[in-house]
Amino acid sequence: MGHKDKLLTAARDCLLTIGYARTTVRDLVAASGANQASINYHFGSKEQLLTRALHDLNKEWGELLFAILETPDLPDSGAPEARWARIIESITANRELWFVNFESVASARNDDEILSMIVEGQEKAKVSMARAFAGLGPEAPPEEVRAVGSHYFALLVGVAMQWLTDPDHAPTAAQIVARPAY
Repeated sequence: MGHKDKLLTAARDCLLTIGYARTTVRDLVAASGANQASINYHFGSKEQLLTRALHDLNKEWGELLFAILETPDLPDSGAPEARWARIIESITANRELWFVNFESVASARNDDEILSMIVEGQEKAKVSMARAFAGLGPEAPPEEVRAVGSHYFALLVGVAMQWLTDPDHAPTAAQIVARPAY
């Protein structure tokens, strides 16, 4: 494995364990065994290296989510509840990945590349969620897909936030799909 690959692996590990804002050049050098000059040579800067690793992690997160949403439900599986149960399992199994994705929102404030990556991922997630939870396919009006997808995406973000910060009081899949009585 060359220095470039070692640096990407180190950046990924640092993002998952330390976070974007707290990862230093020293952390990357120590974790990769490469030298500081390799960061600039291969990526231009520490930030560009971390952004590349963040992009890879966001892609991984998307693949996990899309796999859950695109998995056909078995008969009598309580389709929406079963999907939410799989999403919750994914959140709890990939806590560090979810934390990195939430942290990337703060990084997007000053980084157009990260902002663009997040927006692109959100749009894909909205379409996938509208299809999975409301059956809206390619023939559905785009404004309906966006509205429905935005609803489910907002629900996803809220559910993830609760499971990351207070799992003892986070909603279960059954509670998410239950009709509120108000």
